[in-house]
Amino acid sequence: MTLDAITDCKIKRSLRTFAGLLILGVLSLPAFVRAQTTSAPASDSKADPKSVPVVDGGIGPCTADFTITDAAGAPVYAATVNVHIAYGFMGVRKLDLEVGTNTAGQARMTGLPQNVKRGFYFEATQTDRSGEAFADPAVNCKSHFTIALKKKTQ
Repeated sequence: MTLDAITDCKIKRSLRTFAGLLILGVLSLPAFVRAQTTSAPASDSKADPKSVPVVDGGIGPCTADFTITDAAGAPVYAATVNVHIAYGFMGVRKLDLEVGTNTAGQARMTGLPQNVKRGFYFEATQTDRSGEAFADPAVNCKSHFTIALKKKTQ
């Protein structure tokens, strides 16, 4: 074989390897995007304000129920509860969930994973008030929280 033929074979082999990796990356992209995004149902203007809002993470059997109150213990309407979940091998997969409260200050998250390293840190906010809660699903898979919102400190 001549030097040109050897070089030509190496270039073709490199291109095949690159093309294979490119195809593998493109095929795995939908799974990566699907793991990081959640879709919420379209908001219905006729939704019952007394029904408990539910958001489903779809990655496990655990649930978290919330009752959000103000400092006096009255329920807070339209507060948001957020959680960031890192799960899977080395915490590579990530999921952010958010749900708002009804007129009774209640909200629910379902489909949370049971096997996570650090547990869940929930944060409830409304305008200038916030509160937080922590859950370890390995200890209690079905958690209930009452979070009292307090003014944020500077």
